[in-house]
Amino acid sequence: MQTTVQSTVRFSGIGLHTGLPVRMSVCPAPADHGIVFERSDIRLGNARIPARFDYAEQSPLCTMIVNQAGVSVSTIEHVMAALVGCGVHNALVRIDGPEVPVLDGSAAPFVRDILSAGVKRFAAPVRVIEVLSTVEVHTAQGWARLGPGAGLTMDFHIDFADKAIGKQSKSLDLANGTFVRELCDSRTFCRASDVEAMRAVGKALGGTMENAVVVDGDTVLTPGGLRHKDEAVRHKMLDALGDLALAGAPLLGHYEGHKAGHTLTNMLLRELFATPDGFRIRDCDLSLAARLPGAGVEAHEIPAVA
Repeated sequence: MQTTVQSTVRFSGIGLHTGLPVRMSVCPAPADHGIVFERSDIRLGNARIPARFDYAEQSPLCTMIVNQAGVSVSTIEHVMAALVGCGVHNALVRIDGPEVPVLDGSAAPFVRDILSAGVKRFAAPVRVIEVLSTVEVHTAQGWARLGPGAGLTMDFHIDFADKAIGKQSKSLDLANGTFVRELCDSRTFCRASDVEAMRAVGKALGGTMENAVVVDGDTVLTPGGLRHKDEAVRHKMLDALGDLALAGAPLLGHYEGHKAGHTLTNMLLRELFATPDGFRIRDCDLSLAARLPGAGVEAHEIPAVA
């Protein structure tokens, strides 16, 4: 059955890249509504933006969606991952600025408050997108692949020169709350050498040691260190789940990313939907619904480190 949040969930903080204060509410929405963002600070014209791949502008640092009127919301990947990971299919996300608040740099604060509010179920069936054939995209930096699968599974590989990150790989079946237990508390990360370069082009203006893991060579500069030894690859998987949520419905397939980011995952969805025999949309029966991310999730499963 399709779901929405039981009651409105409110967040406030600053944008990671803009550094601007922002307030955001995740509000209940009817069946078949999907996830839609609304800029409450836009008084004239169309302020709503569907959270779909074809509204996304490709970016290496975050995911931004833009409507036909040019109204945008950026850095949506963490809250999108939280909604998928909590099994929420429909919501109106009202926000009074151009960027989702970064909070602690992970999805855990979103997950905690969404689960605390509870999930309301509708009689309407969940429609899932079943991947039927493998699609793959490449850039000079890496590649991403999406193929058939019984649920949603993921392999991810990263390789950074800094020894504090280095080479990391992880494989997960995202059924039955795996996202909440294994990924939601992993924070965004960057190299100290990149911080000034990002700020020089107007990015990471709200980044601090409180909302990002900063590394320098073999040293983790962020106080308290890592939440997981492989926190970096876990965060990349978190991002990928949020970006795959822009498919507009739960995906059944196997995702693999090698040094992949937001741009590659969006390219991958565009390739999938440009392949007519590459997928089908089907109603989800009870046994299949039990394998989707968010099914059976409990609030106590959020890692204590978050």
